[in-house]
Amino acid sequence: MFKEKLKLIPHLPGSYQMKNKEGIIIYVGKAKDLHNRVKSYFTGRVTGKTKVMVSEIADFEYIITKSELEAFILEINLIKKYDPKYNILLRDDKTYPYIELIKKPYPKLKISRYKKIKNKKDSYIFGPYQNAFAARKVVKLLNRLYPLKKCSGNPKNLCLYYHIGECLGYCEKKIDEEIINKMLEEIAAFLKGNQQEIEEKIMSKIKKYSDDLNYEAANELYEELKSIKIILENQKCEIRDLKNRDIINYYFNNGYLSIQIFFLRNGKIVGSHNDLLPVINDDIEDIESYIVSFYDKHEIPSEILVPANFNIDLLKNILSTNIYHPQKGVKRDLINMVYDNAKINYENKIKLILAKDQKNNDALNELKKILNMDIIDTIEIFDNSTIFGNFNVSGMVVFKNGVPYKNGYRKFKLMEEFKSDYDMMKEVIYRRYYRLLIEQKPLPNLIIVDGGIIQINAACEVLKSLNLNIKVIGLKKNDKHKTSELLDSDGHIINIDPHSNLFHLLTFMQDEVHNFTISYHRQIRSKGSIASILDEVPGIGNVRKKELIKKFKNINNLKNAEISEIAKIVPENIALNLKKYLENRK
Repeated sequence: MFKEKLKLIPHLPGSYQMKNKEGIIIYVGKAKDLHNRVKSYFTGRVTGKTKVMVSEIADFEYIITKSELEAFILEINLIKKYDPKYNILLRDDKTYPYIELIKKPYPKLKISRYKKIKNKKDSYIFGPYQNAFAARKVVKLLNRLYPLKKCSGNPKNLCLYYHIGECLGYCEKKIDEEIINKMLEEIAAFLKGNQQEIEEKIMSKIKKYSDDLNYEAANELYEELKSIKIILENQKCEIRDLKNRDIINYYFNNGYLSIQIFFLRNGKIVGSHNDLLPVINDDIEDIESYIVSFYDKHEIPSEILVPANFNIDLLKNILSTNIYHPQKGVKRDLINMVYDNAKINYENKIKLILAKDQKNNDALNELKKILNMDIIDTIEIFDNSTIFGNFNVSGMVVFKNGVPYKNGYRKFKLMEEFKSDYDMMKEVIYRRYYRLLIEQKPLPNLIIVDGGIIQINAACEVLKSLNLNIKVIGLKKNDKHKTSELLDSDGHIINIDPHSNLFHLLTFMQDEVHNFTISYHRQIRSKGSIASILDEVPGIGNVRKKELIKKFKNINNLKNAEISEIAKIVPENIALNLKKYLENRK
C-alpha cells in the first residue's frame, strides 16, 4: 500500500504520525531510524492493538529531527496536541495531594494539588499523599497544635481564632521571627518523619485537658493521635539519606503494560501510582513517553530509579533530574519490589480489562453496523437541564473507544432567559463545534443527544450551518427514566436488544451525561439560591459572599453550621445576624 512512499523515508531520527482515512492522526511515534521503524508496521508481523491500529492507517507523515532527544520532545508535544487514540496516556488528570507549609507573609498549612509541584521561595512542599483524607487529618491536627494563620484572605482585625488561642494575630500583632521559625522547624521535622516532638506536645495537651476535667477534648485528641500514627506508619526503607526519590518499574504481557511508580519521601514509601494500558509500539519506548507525560503533572523528585533497559540519558535530558539504574543493594531491592507490584497489579486487573474491552468492542461494532459507519472511536453525548427557564445548563461527556474520557467533559451555562429544548440544544451544539473548528481540534464521529427528534433536528441544523457532517442520534427514556429508544436523524426508532452489550453501553452513556449535567445544575442552582439570600444580610459584600459560598456551598450547610464556623469568614456580629435571618426565613 505504501511501498513507494516507504522507500523515500530517510534513515534519520524523527517523529512519525499515522493517519486514518479521514486524515485524523491516530498514533504518534518517535524513532532513531525513521525508515526502519515505519517500515516495520507494514512489513513485519504485528499483533493485538498494533494490528488493529495498522488496519486503520490510510496515510502517514514524518518530521526529521537532528537527534533522538529532539524526536522525543517532538513526539510528546504532538501527543499533547492531537491526543491520538492509540497513544498510551494517563487515564485521567489525577493529581495527588501535597501538604504545603507556607512561610510568608504568614505561617500557614494547606492542602495543595498542583499540576506540577515544586518548592517555592516562601513555602515547602511535602508529599505526595496517596490519600487526601490522610493529608487533611495531618493538617487539621497541626493546626490544632500550632497557632498558624487559619482564616481566609488578609483580615485587618483580630478574628475568633486569636481569641480562642489558635492564632497569634498576625494581622495586627508583630510576632518575633524566632517564635515563627521554631514553629515552622517543628512542623517541617514532623512532616519529614520526626514524630517524637509532636507526640510529646499532644500528650502534654491531653494531660492539660484531663487535669481541667475536660475529658471529651482529651479523648478526642487521643483518638486523633492514634489515627495520625496509623496514617504515618508507612513502609520504612533502609535508605537513610532522606532524599526524595521515585522508583519506576513495569510488567509487560499480552500487549498490556502495567506501570508502577513508588513515591519515596524522607526514607518512607508514602504512596504509589499504577496504570494498566494497551501498547502499540515497543513497550520501553511507550513507557518512556508515559513517564514524561506523568511528570508533566507531578513533582519531579531529586532522584528516579529505573530498570536497566530504559534510555536513561534521554530521560535525564527531558526531566532534568538524576536518573539511574541501581546494580545492587537496597535500591536494587526496591526496583525488584516495584516490579513485583507491577506484576501483581497486572494479574489482578487484566481479566477485568480484557472482558470490558471485548464488551466495548462488541457494542461499538454493533453500533457501527446499525448506523452504517466505518469508524466510531469518539462519541460526544449532550444533556440539557432547566427549571421553568431558570439556571439553564448543559453537560457533555466524551467516550473514546467505549470508555469515558473525563478530561473531555464540558459544562455549559446557557442564557438565563426562558428557552425551549430546541433553542438550548442549538446554543450548546453551536458553542461546542464552532470552538473546535476555531481551535482546529479533532471532531467526534458521533453525537448523541439525550432526547427525541426535536433535539436531533436542532443539532443537525447547527452542524449544517457549520458545514460539518457528523452523525447525530437521540436516546429517549421511558416514564420509569430507563433508556428505551434509539432514534436516527429521520426520527426512526432503532430497536436494540435490551440484553445486548450495546444497550448496556448506551444506557451507561445516558446515565453518565445525565448525572454529570444534573450535578452541575444543582451546583449552579445552589449557588444562585445562597447568593440571593446573602444579598439580604447587611455587612456581607461581594468578597464575603464569595467566601461563604465557597465554604458552605448551599443553604442547608449554612443553616447547619455553627456560628463559630461562619465567624471564621465574617465578623461574629454579622455571623449572628445571618443565623437569625436563616432561622426566621420560611
